[in-house]
Amino acid sequence: MSDSPVIETAGQETGGETAVDVARGIARLFARNDVWLIPEVPLRNGRRADLMGLDNKGRVVIVEIKVQRGDLLGDGKWPDYLDFCDRFYWGLPPGLDRSVLESEDYRPDCCGIIVADGYDGEIVRPAPLHPLAAARRKVEVERLARAAMRRMTVAGDPHCAPWGNAE
Repeated sequence: MSDSPVIETAGQETGGETAVDVARGIARLFARNDVWLIPEVPLRNGRRADLMGLDNKGRVVIVEIKVQRGDLLGDGKWPDYLDFCDRFYWGLPPGLDRSVLESEDYRPDCCGIIVADGYDGEIVRPAPLHPLAAARRKVEVERLARAAMRRMTVAGDPHCAPWGNAE
């Protein structure tokens, strides 16, 4: 073992994957499995889910993406997402050390892990189902649908952007 310091950068630590790369790989994995996502979804508690979507049974899925160890270790807000989904995943690039996610602080009993790059993803730990109350799920599904429809409308006609409730 060497006494010399190790200097980690985002590129060296993970092989260069960005959050966009990880999100793309997760989207491809989920699309093959009939789970559809949109990025950057604001939640009613002021947080923003990196990816949020629905599976083929109408269950809400949230993925929190981390591409740097420091960001993963410093994220104390992630439990705030659990009240808004039936399944929660961590999305990580292949080179990121995920051993910390096995500790009790990261509640492996309620969080899955997906490893992904810009081409594909793999679920390395399935997310257990923690069903939302029916009324809560209905609200979240409607909010998610409206956000997706608003984004599609604005993408087709940017002049519509000022109208409706901004996300």
